[in-house]
Amino acid sequence: MNHFNLPKIDLHCHLDGSVRPRTIIELAHQQEVSLPSDNVDDIRALMVAPPTCPNLDEYLKRFELPLSVMQTEAAIKRISFELFEDAALENVKYLEVRFGPLLHLQQGLTLDQVIGSAVAGMKEAEQQYDIRGNYILSILRTMPKDRIDEVIDAGARYLNQGVVAFDLAGSELPGFSQEFIAYADYARQLGYRVTIHAGEQGSGQNVFDAVSLLGAERIGHGIHIKGHPQAYQLVKAQSVALETCPSSNIQTKAVDDLASHPVKAFHKDGVLITINTDNRTVSDTTMTDEVRKVMEEFNLSEDEYFEIYRVSVDNAFASDEVKAHLLKYLP
Repeated sequence: MNHFNLPKIDLHCHLDGSVRPRTIIELAHQQEVSLPSDNVDDIRALMVAPPTCPNLDEYLKRFELPLSVMQTEAAIKRISFELFEDAALENVKYLEVRFGPLLHLQQGLTLDQVIGSAVAGMKEAEQQYDIRGNYILSILRTMPKDRIDEVIDAGARYLNQGVVAFDLAGSELPGFSQEFIAYADYARQLGYRVTIHAGEQGSGQNVFDAVSLLGAERIGHGIHIKGHPQAYQLVKAQSVALETCPSSNIQTKAVDDLASHPVKAFHKDGVLITINTDNRTVSDTTMTDEVRKVMEEFNLSEDEYFEIYRVSVDNAFASDEVKAHLLKYLP
């Protein structure tokens, strides 16, 4: 089977984890940012996480280098465009990209400039390629909470014009949802959709809380509902889609190996699952790679792949018009 030619949808991809290494070097020269090396292989080695990290925090260290050059409007726009371009060139038809606007204020940009630049890069790619997209605004759970509402307000100007959802990301501590109820409520009141990173490193209880307390419609990763009956049943009962990221889950030791990943068991049991990259550069992957690995490891047929594709369409935070377009790719 030619996995490259399959139409694909990626609902869980981080902007700062998906930067081309050569772009880092070029932007660093333009911005006079010092790098440990000008060799693209050296930079790639610093950006790609090892096959298995001791923990999620070690994996997250790979974001420091890209963020050092993502502090200008031009850089954010370029990196946004290139990510959508890379995805389009491997037959990704729809891509939702998440990023943390608060991470891009080190040189004085406003939140509006940060969000607007990312959206502008995406829209430029949409005009040139057969791809549609949206942005999800991520709040890092470990950062001070005093500017969260400001991010939500800044993004509201772009709602349904390039921005669609609110997310919590970063290190996952037990019971984190309690601290963010008011922010998620506020985002929903303004019209944001909600997806939350949960059940990646933490227990299934975090998934239960994200759905029941924060109103999560989708869960980033969510694999630890396995072994937590209440979370498992809630996800099934409320048709909450899981954004699974197989390669990333192996790297962060969320699972030991692909064979032990619950993605197929979930799908067979009626849990809504999607297949995603998480971070194209940090995980050294593409949607083609992720689809191929899952299909080969679990012996999925093309029909089963398109069942998952349809789940991705149904649970995308896209307009009805875009969803109708994506359904045209079904055989």
